[in-house]
Amino acid sequence: MTMPMHKCAMTAGLLLASAITLLAASETVLAPQVDGEFWQVAGDPDLGKYSKPEQQPVDFAVWQAADGTWQLWSCIRGTAAPGKTRLFYRWQGAKLTDKDWQPMGIAMEADPGFGETEGGLQAPFVMKHNSEYLMFYGDWDHICLARGVDGKTFARQLMPDGKSGMSTEGIGSNTRDPMTLLIGGVFYLYYTAYPNRLGADYLRTSKDLRHWSPSQKVAFGGAAGTGASSAECPFVYFHKHSGYYYLFRTQRYGKKPQSSIYRSKDPTDFGVDDDKYLVGTIPHAAPEIIDYEGQTYIAVLLPTLKGIQIAKLKFAPKP
Repeated sequence: MTMPMHKCAMTAGLLLASAITLLAASETVLAPQVDGEFWQVAGDPDLGKYSKPEQQPVDFAVWQAADGTWQLWSCIRGTAAPGKTRLFYRWQGAKLTDKDWQPMGIAMEADPGFGETEGGLQAPFVMKHNSEYLMFYGDWDHICLARGVDGKTFARQLMPDGKSGMSTEGIGSNTRDPMTLLIGGVFYLYYTAYPNRLGADYLRTSKDLRHWSPSQKVAFGGAAGTGASSAECPFVYFHKHSGYYYLFRTQRYGKKPQSSIYRSKDPTDFGVDDDKYLVGTIPHAAPEIIDYEGQTYIAVLLPTLKGIQIAKLKFAPKP
């Protein structure tokens, strides 16, 4: 008996839908997983006249300097420094895998003469580009840039108005936590801010580090929330093996830290008001991902907020 045409079409549609579902389900979703034990590289530093018992090393950057040593700069908050109490402190290690790197002293303080908020330095990020090192950082209300050639000392890049601030989401929005990725000769600058106390991750792009595109929101809301601290410390990592970009986005510091992880083929979209790219969470805050000699590492804050630790990282099928 011949099946009616409308039933044939319905059956074909169901078969096609089933095939699409099976194809989608067959794709292995790789998620970042800590691989082994952490080792501590930095602790609670002696700041001299600025030391206070409640001070905390928080957002940080790790990179290799021109002489081969490893550098770590952290924003220390809750110090006795004037203004917003924050400054940058530096540690140095001979090897990335060494424990307890050598404390090197205060590395940088905000300079109101260049338009920076007193005591407002936040979250450095350093990348090497050609023969120089680029340090992006926050001054409480702006994203700023400093340059250096040895990977240890940096000079502020000033804008035409003589100030260090390159971009902002508005005064009072606490524009901060920059990190930068070079994609096809274009700098992708990610950062967080909270206009109207709504925390989101933003992106600006540039070819020359002076002229930046208008900002666009790349991650907001969803399970991670919309609070002022729901999208902190954005870090985007390109996983070459899979061709995906992974966004690490922190919600909580301290005893119960949490960072949400998103996976997208498009580095300009990790989900706004939805979780379609969410692959999970990790119990760590302010993660930074480092590739070195064929191994991937993750650096995060200690749950006590009294130091920084590093471990190996792998990308494995999501449980």
